[in-house]
Amino acid sequence: MILAHRIALDTTVKQRRYFERAAGCDRFVWNIALEMWNAEYKAGGKPKASELKKRFNAVKYQQYPWMREVHRDAHADPFARLQQAWSTWFKAQKRGDKRARPPRFHKKGRRASFYVANDKLRIGKDGWSATLPLVGSVRMRERLRFAGKIMGAVVSRTAGRWFVSIQVDVEDSKAQRRRTGHGVAGVDVGIKHAAVITREVAGEVATTEFVDAPKPLKKSLRKLRRMQRSTSRRQKGGKNRTKLVHKVASVHARIASIRDDFWNKLTTRLCRENQAVAIEDLNVKGMVGNRRLARALSDVGFGTFRQKMEYKTKLYGTRLVLADRWYPSSKTCSRCGAVKKVLGLGDRVFRCDECGHVQDRDVNASTNLCGLAKRSVPTACGEITPAESGVVMPLVEAGSTPCAGSHSHT
Repeated sequence: MILAHRIALDTTVKQRRYFERAAGCDRFVWNIALEMWNAEYKAGGKPKASELKKRFNAVKYQQYPWMREVHRDAHADPFARLQQAWSTWFKAQKRGDKRARPPRFHKKGRRASFYVANDKLRIGKDGWSATLPLVGSVRMRERLRFAGKIMGAVVSRTAGRWFVSIQVDVEDSKAQRRRTGHGVAGVDVGIKHAAVITREVAGEVATTEFVDAPKPLKKSLRKLRRMQRSTSRRQKGGKNRTKLVHKVASVHARIASIRDDFWNKLTTRLCRENQAVAIEDLNVKGMVGNRRLARALSDVGFGTFRQKMEYKTKLYGTRLVLADRWYPSSKTCSRCGAVKKVLGLGDRVFRCDECGHVQDRDVNASTNLCGLAKRSVPTACGEITPAESGVVMPLVEAGSTPCAGSHSHT
């Protein structure tokens, strides 16, 4: 299992200048590689990144002598990424995915990152530093938390700060983490409450928990408006405008960090305390298309919820049940199972037409999802209740899943 740890760096002025040159070189080579690819493709050829790389390497130091000041990993990696990007796009075309776009040229100032191969990266004996080519030892803000073979690293800049993301190949046995509970849970995400969690442990009565999002964008919106108005009055290309742009970027980076920290803690707790968790397959991109809800949805940020759940369930050996996008979790009565024909977004209370059951809309949905998670857990005989139509079960699973009521597994 390959895991990545992103660590902030304490850099000197000299190191930052080299990072800027290396990131600029990466962007420059990417644009050259893409231009070479497009020219050969339009001419009717079948370009390969490896052949384009050989042609470029034969002339790069003659045409661009300044590249000698940057390590060759920054020259080589753009070709590998370009090959992968085109392969992904061609596969999307075969699937008929109209949202996919071919690789594009990188604009200066939009991205700043470069690759470092595993044989050029060394972690200090104390664990608080990383040795990079041509810059030497760079102080890290925290130690590398994974033990295993280092596969490579990416140095990138976010809001003026430099980070290194180190990929480590960890053995599955060492990557597995200990669970503290064996309950089953259903999670319904939304705007009013970031997550409504209905959890059942060892057949006991299900309990419901409401988790509210920090909504950092809403709290910082007034400050951002004031700063962006001030930025718009500055002369383009001026130093004062550049300073304000960096301050705005810092605020956005802090907002993203708060949101990411919230979802990381919540998903870790869900995977650590449960042997099965059921969530919905939401069309987040389509939901954000509603201009009245776009800001609120983006502020909660549950677009990454499923992504975090997928890899963390592997770490904890938790079964992840993915309810189909059209599964009526909100319209189905959690008591009798009857499906309500019409339930608008404004209806915050669910009222069953068959049995008269009245319940909060989100609690009803999370209870139904909890039922899916419960039915996905093997019984003492190892049997699994067949899933309803439109439910993928399991989506991801690592190792063995303990039987219902078992407390001996870790």
